[in-house]
Amino acid sequence: MLKLRSLAFNIAFYVNLIILMIIFTPIYFVVPRRMAWFAPKTWASTSMWLHRVIAGTKVDIQGLENLPEGPCILAPKHQSFWDTFAFLPVIPDALYILKRELMWIPLFGWYVAKMRMIPINRGSRSKALREAVTKARERMRERRQLIIYPEGTRRPPGAEPAYKYGIVELYCQLDVPVVPIAHVAGLYWPRRRFLRHPGTIRARFLPPIPPGLSRAEFQDRLVRETETACDELLLEAAHSENPPPMPPTAAARLAELRGLEQI
Repeated sequence: MLKLRSLAFNIAFYVNLIILMIIFTPIYFVVPRRMAWFAPKTWASTSMWLHRVIAGTKVDIQGLENLPEGPCILAPKHQSFWDTFAFLPVIPDALYILKRELMWIPLFGWYVAKMRMIPINRGSRSKALREAVTKARERMRERRQLIIYPEGTRRPPGAEPAYKYGIVELYCQLDVPVVPIAHVAGLYWPRRRFLRHPGTIRARFLPPIPPGLSRAEFQDRLVRETETACDELLLEAAHSENPPPMPPTAAARLAELRGLEQI
């Protein structure tokens, strides 16, 4: 049954994307950029509806009161394709940093260009970071919310944190608050896996980290506060009525957390 529902959802997910692009494209490229957000936000919302109805996976996003008005940096954990679109409906004017090669994909690249995202050449990290800072500063004058994944690539739930330096530099250069976003979506929508597990994906917008801290203090707070919240959500998922399968990294982290509880 799990395989059948996962197959049905994966088919419906991509069919929904194709149908909405056909319907929205004639309007999307005509209306102003801010108004055009209706298209990706509708796709994100309908995708999560399909995820709930077909795969049995609900979503509970907490802490939205921590989302500042105006420009900020959002720093979600990156565990799954789910976290690339699930927050779109609640973010006023999202801004992504992405690989330049994605702009070359027909239609998708045009959609991204319309939204004035930040494509970068990741060949030279230092050059890419300077380019990202310059373009982000320009785009955020429009009071946009920059989304950056602090660990760069997707990592399984419970894995040892591996935060990159890029978000520290963006924090110092852009002088805006950073909102960490904790979740364990990788338990339900695993990376590089076909199965979609039922349950409730809980995500949490944490209190903003104010600008002006030193690099070391900011990085310490970002890692500590994000990982603490992720640990709490991992324990909640493990103790839920219908817990998802735990990958080795999550099982090992749960054993550590339960050991700490007994001390």
